[in-house]
Amino acid sequence: MARTGIGVGGWTFAPWRGIFYPKGMRQADELAFASSALSALEINATYYSTHKPEDFAHWAAQAPEDFVFAVKASRFCTNRRVLAEAGPSVERFFGQGIGELGPRLGPILWQFMPTKKFDHDDFARFLDLLPQDVGGQPLRHAIEPRHASFVDPAFVDLCRARGAAICISDHPVYPLIEEATADFAYARLMRLNETLESGYPPKDLDAWAGRLKAAADQTPSGDLFAFFIGAGGEGKVRAPAAALGLIDRLKPGGT
Repeated sequence: MARTGIGVGGWTFAPWRGIFYPKGMRQADELAFASSALSALEINATYYSTHKPEDFAHWAAQAPEDFVFAVKASRFCTNRRVLAEAGPSVERFFGQGIGELGPRLGPILWQFMPTKKFDHDDFARFLDLLPQDVGGQPLRHAIEPRHASFVDPAFVDLCRARGAAICISDHPVYPLIEEATADFAYARLMRLNETLESGYPPKDLDAWAGRLKAAADQTPSGDLFAFFIGAGGEGKVRAPAAALGLIDRLKPGGT
């Protein structure tokens, strides 16, 4: 059966209190609440710093069995001039205890800076550094380029050859590449509008539900992971509402 994980980036955000989280809820209970309301979360804290195995185990213990945590890879792996030299950083990233998420471990997101241009040979060597498993747990990798130079058939071919998904990015500037290159689809939707309670216009949520379902249907597994991200914090307060709207539309017989 295909797996669908829809959610937001992170779960600790003060403006969500009283809007998404019930008023007066303890911060310690927010992850349990978020993981019961949504079907996935993208862990962004791992992009900025390392964590301990017990952190990942603690997060996993608070989420339902069928929940998914995507994990954003460390910036020390991707924010560098020569990607082929990222080996030690990649090892440190996976050595921090990510495997403690167990069956709740979803895709690893590799996000690149908007200034990072596509270099075929260097990028190929970088992809070769990415492990296929951690502690026996199979890994899936999603690549998020943010420079227009990645709109290149050679980039698509590299990802397809290594089974890495290209992140479908809905953003005013970042490239939108809708190519099936892995056995799952991954999307980050970043045009949140704070003035709309739904985060996205309903007609846009309708359209994205159709596009993402079509993207997932092009993959062998049919698995889909999609996250609403407040790029630069803009509109982030509406991310949970947008995620809930998309979840509703992707249910069988959804709106």
